[in-house]
Amino acid sequence: MWSHRAWQGQFLAHPLPAEERLRHYAGWCDAVEGNTTFYATPTRESVASWAEQTDPDFRFVLKLPKLITHERRLGEVGDALRGFLDAIEPLGPRAHALWIQLPGSFGPTDVPVLARFLRRLPDTHRYAVEVRHPAFFDDPRSARLLEETLTTVAAEWVPFDTTTFFQSPPTSDAERDAWVKKPRVSLRSAALTDRPIVRYLGRDDAERTVEGWQHWVEIVAGWLREGRSPTFFVHTPDNADAPLLARRFHDEVRVRVPGLAPLPVPIPAEPMTLF
Repeated sequence: MWSHRAWQGQFLAHPLPAEERLRHYAGWCDAVEGNTTFYATPTRESVASWAEQTDPDFRFVLKLPKLITHERRLGEVGDALRGFLDAIEPLGPRAHALWIQLPGSFGPTDVPVLARFLRRLPDTHRYAVEVRHPAFFDDPRSARLLEETLTTVAAEWVPFDTTTFFQSPPTSDAERDAWVKKPRVSLRSAALTDRPIVRYLGRDDAERTVEGWQHWVEIVAGWLREGRSPTFFVHTPDNADAPLLARRFHDEVRVRVPGLAPLPVPIPAEPMTLF
């Protein structure tokens, strides 16, 4: 995500070698969703480069490969999982959580499969699960079943809040594309662990995005006061201004929790001048 084309020259210097883009992104935000790992397990060399470009407290939330979660649906994945865990080892403490995003067809009857998978995972990592089947959000019994399964192994439930996005019809090509791809589920805002992770999807209109996250500002501030360490990811359909919006969200939380550390100072996207 740190190579997003719309950010080149605006948030990140351009042109910029691929091996430097994450370093510049890390000047804007102190966490990133590792979405590319869903499509293929990275090489150890690539992961070592990610570690070199970030501080030890930078957070990677890395999605497990689709071979594990979508194609094999958590069954018979030993070799693929071992290969993935070996590849990400250079990140060390930067691997904040391994993100198990499950397909929309993975429903309450599949929870025993998830439970077996989670019990077999090594305790060297923290785990976070994202489900998209509507029953987990609308049926209390299904929600309790999943919560109990995750709590048993200290795994987090990752909500993907799309409620603001689906409040009114799309008005741009990016919004129309997201309209048919993003999950439309009820809002969930409960944390199961001391490391809650939230994904929030706003609109291409920045002010509507900000308006829609106000309840999250209060929730995240409350988690911080409780001693939790949340990670909040801001998305819009085109993601053009996502780093700027993420910093704005962080600033709004800091107003309520003054002890929260500021985000890093960004590396200038353009060369410094004397005038």
